[in-house]
Parts: sequence; C-alpha cells; structure tokens
Amino acid sequence: MGELRFDGRVVIVTGAGGGLGRAYALLFGSRGAKVVVNDLGGDRSGKGSSPAADKVVEEIKKAGGVAVANYDSVEDGDKVVQTALDNFGRVDIVINNAGILRDRSFARTSDTDWDLIHRVHLRGSFLVTRAAFPIMKKQNFGRIIMTASTSGIYGNFGQSNYSAAKLGLLGLSNTLAIEGQKYNIHCNTIAPTGGTRLTEDILPQDLFEQLRPDLVAPLVLWLCHEDCSETGGLFEGAGGWFAKYRWERAKGKFCRTSVNEGVTPEAVRDNWDAITDFTDSDHPTSNREATAILAIGLQELSSEPAVTSNPTAASASLGVTGPLAARGVTIQPSSFMYGPDQLILYALGVGVSRQDEDALKFLYENDEDFSALPTFAVIPSQSVLFGGKLWHQISGYTPNLAKLLHGEMYIEIVKPLPTSGTLHTGAKVADVLDKGSGAVLILDSETKDDSGSLVAKNQWSLFIVGDGNFGGPRTSNAAIPPIDAPNRTPDVTEEYKTNIDQPALYRLSGDKNPLHLDPSFAAVGGFSEPILHGLCTYGIAGRIILQKFCGNDVQKFKAMKARFAKPVIPGQTLVVDMWKEGTRVFYMCSVKETGQKCLTGGYVDIVETSATNESFSSASTLGSATFFQEMARRLAGDPSLVKKVNAIFLWNINSKGTLAGQWTVDLKNGSGSIYEGGPKTGEKPSVKITIEDEDMLALMSGKLNAQKAFLSGKLKASGNIMLMQKLQGLLVPQSKM
Repeated sequence: MGELRFDGRVVIVTGAGGGLGRAYALLFGSRGAKVVVNDLGGDRSGKGSSPAADKVVEEIKKAGGVAVANYDSVEDGDKVVQTALDNFGRVDIVINNAGILRDRSFARTSDTDWDLIHRVHLRGSFLVTRAAFPIMKKQNFGRIIMTASTSGIYGNFGQSNYSAAKLGLLGLSNTLAIEGQKYNIHCNTIAPTGGTRLTEDILPQDLFEQLRPDLVAPLVLWLCHEDCSETGGLFEGAGGWFAKYRWERAKGKFCRTSVNEGVTPEAVRDNWDAITDFTDSDHPTSNREATAILAIGLQELSSEPAVTSNPTAASASLGVTGPLAARGVTIQPSSFMYGPDQLILYALGVGVSRQDEDALKFLYENDEDFSALPTFAVIPSQSVLFGGKLWHQISGYTPNLAKLLHGEMYIEIVKPLPTSGTLHTGAKVADVLDKGSGAVLILDSETKDDSGSLVAKNQWSLFIVGDGNFGGPRTSNAAIPPIDAPNRTPDVTEEYKTNIDQPALYRLSGDKNPLHLDPSFAAVGGFSEPILHGLCTYGIAGRIILQKFCGNDVQKFKAMKARFAKPVIPGQTLVVDMWKEGTRVFYMCSVKETGQKCLTGGYVDIVETSATNESFSSASTLGSATFFQEMARRLAGDPSLVKKVNAIFLWNINSKGTLAGQWTVDLKNGSGSIYEGGPKTGEKPSVKITIEDEDMLALMSGKLNAQKAFLSGKLKASGNIMLMQKLQGLLVPQSKM
C-alpha cells in the first residue's frame, strides 16, 4: 500500500528535545513533515535549560528534513503555535508530549507539586491545542495526540498528581474527538512506555533498553495520518507492542421495580452479585452508548408494582431459565386513557394530510365521522408491553433490551376503536422460539373497553439478538404467519414520501426510543442516521390500504399483518404495492431510493359492510323517521328539486352518542329518492349530517335553530354544507336550514 508520507503537513511536537518527543519528531521529519521541535530544555522536574531542541532540529535537517526549534513553555501555547504559522503558514498535527515528574506520596504532595504537574501536562496540552484547533477547523483537517500514562489508567504509588493529570488528558481527548469530528479533526490518546529520562531510574536496565522510544513512534504516525479514521481511542504502546483499550461495564441491576420506588442500601447489598457480575458484559464506546441501556431500563420500569401472583413467573424455581422462562408469563390488564388529541396526533404521525380524501375524518374531532385509524390499536398495547411489567415478571431470564428488535406485527380489530375513553389491555407470552441467532418472544394482547367488550387483539414478535441456541422450538402454532404477496403485477401501487421530521412527531404517540431521533444513539445501533419507527411505516401502509380498498370506512378494516425487513430513513419514499384477492389485500412496502423491501409478508383482511350496520336499531323506530317520511312525500310532489339541488345527503341519526340509523336523501339521480340506509348508488354523499334523534325532532319542529345547533356542535356537517340550504323545499315550514 506504500509508505505513509506527511509531505506538506506541519507538525508540532512538544517536549521533543529527547525521549519519546525526539523519536516522534525524527520520524515525522523523515516522512516529509515540517516539524516544530518544542522544548524548554529543562530536566525531568522542569528545572534548568539546555539546547535540546536545537540538537533535534539539526538531526532532522541532516537527514534531509525541515524543522525549526521553539523554546516556549507549553503554558504559552499560542506562542508555540505561532512559531509554526510564522515558519510554515499552517498547523496540521499537534503531539502533546511535554511532561515532568514531581513524585511524592499523597500525604507529602504539596500544592506546588500538584499545580506544577497539572500546569505542564493538562493545562499545557489544553493551551497548545486550543491555539491550534481553530486553524484545523478552518483547514478541515487536524490530528491531535494526547499523552496519558498507565499510571493514570491504573494508578501508581507516589504519583497522585501525575496520574490525575494524565487521566484528565484522556477526558479532554475524548471530548475533542466528538467536537472535532465534523471538521475532520481526530484526537486520540496514547499511554506509552518508553526508556526515557523520566523512566531511566524506574525501569530495570535490561527492560529500559528494550523500550526504546523509536519503537513507540510508529503508532503515533499512523494515528496522525490522513488515511487513519481512528478518533477518540486510547492506545498503549511499548517496545513495538500496541493495544487499544476499551471500557467494560457489567450488565448491572436495577434495585427497584417501579419508577415510584426509592432504593435502599439493603437493596444494593442484596443485589451486589448482579451489580458486579461481568458475565456477558457491555463495552460502551461513547457516553450515548453508555447511557443507552440505562435509558431503556428506565423506560421499562413499571409505574405499578409487578404482579406477583402470576404462577408462570415461578419458572426459574422449577429449573427453567433462559428465554424459555418467559413462556406463559402473563401481564394483568392495565389502563390506557386517551381522547381525540391522541388520535389526531397518531394520524399526523403516520402521514394523514388535509390534502387526503376524507382527511378531516381523522384530523378533526368535530367531523361527524371522526374516527380512530385502525392501526392506532398498537398504541394501547404498546403502552402495556413496554411499560416494564413483562420483564419484571420473567424470573430466570433477563434479556439485553438494547438488542431487542421488532420482528413482526399483527392486529385484529374486533370493533372500531372508540374516539375517546379508557381501554384495558392484558397480555401473555404465547411462545418462545429458538432461531439460532436469537430468541423470538411471541406476545398476544387483548384490549377491552370499560364494559369488558373486546375491541382489538395484537400479536408482537420480538427478536432478541444473541439469545438463541437455548434448545427451544423453531416454530409455533401460536404464531400468526406472514404471507408472501402474489407473484403478479400489483393491482394498485401508491407512493408516500416520508418527512425528515416524521419520527419526532410519531414518537409523541408513545415510542420515544432515541434511536429514531438522536444521531449519536442511532450510531450505537449501527445506523448512519436515525431511522423511522417500524410501526410508523406499518401505520402508513395501513392507512393507504384503508383509503384504497375500504373507502376510509374503518368498519371494513378487520386485521393487518407485516414482517419488518429493513429500516427506513426519514425523507425516503415508500412504495406500497397492493394485490386484492377476495377479502384479503396483500401488500409489500419498499424504499424507492434503494429498492430495499422494508415490510414483507403483509396483508390486510377487509370485510364488506352493508349500508346499514347490524348494530343499529331500526331507524323506522326513531322519532325523526316521520320527518324523512314527510320529506319523501314532498319530493314526490315536486320532483324538480332533483334538478335544482343535484346532490346526495347522508343523515346519521344518533341515540345517546351512538349511531342508531341512517337516511339517504338522493336529490341527484333519476327523480330522486329518500330511503333508510346509506347511498345505494355507491356514490360519495355531497353532504354528511350527524345529529341526535331528539335534536332532529327539535330542529324539524322549529324549537332548535339550525345555525345555533351547528355552532354548538349539536349538528355536525361536512362536505359542501352550503347545499343544506337547498333542502328547505323538503322541510316543514317551521324548520329552517
């Protein structure tokens, strides 16, 4: 691959008059870099002076390189950097190497001993780097090395001042790596061991000779080369051996089971083995990653005490551990309270727009047909499953929730979701599958209303990466399988361009996983940028099918299944291919920009509903029925109204808030007709009117003013409501539209 060169680069090496600094300067100079050799020339305690920097400059020049000496203290960092600018016009690389020793046992360490070490090591590195950093940002290139020590990493007797300063440099480096990343500025930390004047009477002579500084320098040059992408790392180097450090953290243990609980010292004591157990430990590489599991765990803490009467939670006591311990675990029903705002927020989150046909049906609580999107059924179920109760009731198995993926989703709508109220959802782990590369938990949930009537069912398939090979079954009759789409051209294809801010909106419906909004958190999951919620894509596909094949009639939407195949990046375009066969609509969702499938094996079962709902009481028993009969009589006497009006009116008559009957006033087709039920022609009504039966009686008798009824919400209308004035010819004289 060729020799690593630094032609055209300008390097500052502090403390370069001898030892490691000299080795770095010589090697950089031999590889084409222009070198600023900084050194005060003092001894290892910082006292005295010598022409050490001049000697190194001469060595570089004799070897054919370019170098200049600088004698300023690193506490005058701006002067060190100015030397590079005055002589070479730029700064590309800073090696913070300068250092001294003032070893004392902690009890004997004076203020001077402490302050001097920090001024040279930590403050000096800060000042030199601060002066160079803006130049690097402007160039869009920079490489910085901080010099820590194994004394800082592990501690060392007599070096409290030195070890504190050295570990402080690691913290400084880690932050600079983050802040400099978008400017192509990399910052790494080394903990070198070399035979130098600082270690000549510390290391045994034979070891001292094997730890020549020139055997460490190659690591520094590679970390500073433009081809090296490493940043934010910590590396040890000695005698030609190099190694990267990483943090290791035990899985840990929450010592409480509810967000409303406190923690006692006794709880910490009783969980100490788990707190200090490094089995299957984590290796976080960033602050975001380090807090990821904590954040997820906090979300999982139940706001209510875990149910202890669950007999299946005793699996561990029966010798069942691992994923199989979850089989049969149940969650007692929890309540989910919501209103129109939550329904509207969800609809916006899955892309409903005012530009869509019948959009107000899902976006406006005063629309006479205001409804919940069927896929909203996932929200109350999700609030229960991911409220923490499940994981606290599994004894003998604690999954790593950071490795949990949503594999498949199924919903079944037993009856349309109410537009407000309280729903109660309970759940059970129906089965646990062993897929080799992971475990699959199949969770069934049932959602009921206050009367105890079943409203919806959900089945969640959750894949936990790395928890496979436990000897469980690979398939289950309990799982509702996805079904591949027909092998033919789609009957309908619809595109939807997602919005860059869609995850920010959708997460307000309950799924606040930072993976979908925080770039740093997404990087932890292996994604270059945040991804759209899988259930958001699911909801988008569901509402498109509801529109295309159900005419936005939520009563026709029975069930929906999908497998989550690939993630979607906000801003990408979804392509939904649909095939209708009988009462089942198969669908597949892909990303237009990449061609990758994101939802597969999907289908929606629909039901054909009659014009009058079976749950209606007979409309002819309603008090307002007599007025529709009177309208029909008047129409028969004046069929010219059809030509004058040319519109279809659908009246929804409620009884105590529940739809009790429908009447169609057809003043568009033939000689016109008025009949019980929805439009027989299949046409969309020009105007939809919703009113209580008793208010209809008051309206027709002249006791209720139509305009006041509309403004007060007693009479709701949508469509071309101005056409309602043309109904006056059919109404009794005392009623006014």
